[in-house]
Amino acid sequence: MPELALPAGLRGALRRDEPMAGHVSWRAGGPVARAYRPADLADLAAFLRGLRLDEPLLPVGLGSNLLVRDGGFDGTAIFTHGVLDVLRREADGRFYAEAGVAAPKLARFVGRQGCAEAEFLAGIPGTVGGALAMNAGCHGGETWRYVDRVLMLTRGGELVERPPEEFAVGYRHVGLKAASDEIFAAAWFRFPPGNAEAAAARTRELLQRRVATQPLALPNAGSVFRNPPGDHAARLIEAAGLKGTRIGAAEVSEKHSNFIVNPGGAASAGAIEMLIGRIQADVAEKFGVHLMREVRIVGDAGARTGPGGEGA
Repeated sequence: MPELALPAGLRGALRRDEPMAGHVSWRAGGPVARAYRPADLADLAAFLRGLRLDEPLLPVGLGSNLLVRDGGFDGTAIFTHGVLDVLRREADGRFYAEAGVAAPKLARFVGRQGCAEAEFLAGIPGTVGGALAMNAGCHGGETWRYVDRVLMLTRGGELVERPPEEFAVGYRHVGLKAASDEIFAAAWFRFPPGNAEAAAARTRELLQRRVATQPLALPNAGSVFRNPPGDHAARLIEAAGLKGTRIGAAEVSEKHSNFIVNPGGAASAGAIEMLIGRIQADVAEKFGVHLMREVRIVGDAGARTGPGGEGA
């Protein structure tokens, strides 16, 4: 896609009409009007300072919890993975990780440093930024249980440190208590002392379990739905007789029914979204339970016909 000229002082890469199928784990979906890959955190802050405050923003890490509709997203995507990748241990024992660090990388780093309880992060197929935004968790662990402080980036390009007390943290949901348009830039974590060999063994065990129970060989976005209180979304979907159900090329996984897979990358975003709706409707009809999505769906359903997201 065409690369656009940057204002003086910026060091990243800005592209127009960037196809998102190659940036999300479902391997489906439409383009974004603009996509920026910053050089580093300082460069991203400078880019935001020059952006209109009403410009829609879409932070994208590994794209493992995201679907961009076939009509595309008329705004700017910010790619963080492999860019906002600073990871270190501070002198006070805390772990500092920028938003683009892959969660499994943080898990391995913490374990090698002789700390415990980060192993669950190895089972999260996303970045630190995504884990912070949704309080990602698995195998009994949750991200915000270990957050000591976060670094936020405002729409005006200002970096602001915030304590956990300023956030409303729930099951697969996090939001600032005070209304503010900010994105996660980094965080400091605290993990208890542990044993490096034990941490490595636990990480291997969790990854083996993930391989055995999830359809990792096919494009997917992880768990599509949150577990309702006292139950599991996968159990309800399977009990509703939906395992293996297809709409177009999108399919409810035979291996794990809370996964929708895209064999061969042939499914459209529309087919995936329709299948999500079908699952919700059938489970609600049979069990009276409304399944809430974990995955984020953005953009327009119709095809974009002009450059930059504008209709012809």
